[in-house]
Amino acid sequence: MNTAEEIIFECTALQELLLAKNAKYGDSAFNSGIMFNVPPITAIKARINDKISRIRNNENSWRGAEEDLEDCVKDLLGYLILLRIAEKRENI
Repeated sequence: MNTAEEIIFECTALQELLLAKNAKYGDSAFNSGIMFNVPPITAIKARINDKISRIRNNENSWRGAEEDLEDCVKDLLGYLILLRIAEKRENI
């Protein structure tokens, strides 16, 4: 597989992950719920901060560190895309 094919593969996998999580969690990044009405950009940035902390500290002992790190990186990439969408929506 060449680099272009690897980029396509990774982007497609990330797209599938984001769409699956969006369906599973009911668009929670943009529809926060009744109890805490936090603006999407603020909520997404908090999630990004949490993921960066986990990556930096790699503290999760309940799973294998390598698996957790990979999951955190995928989630971080997803949250960065959601942040981009949220910022575009806010500027409309």
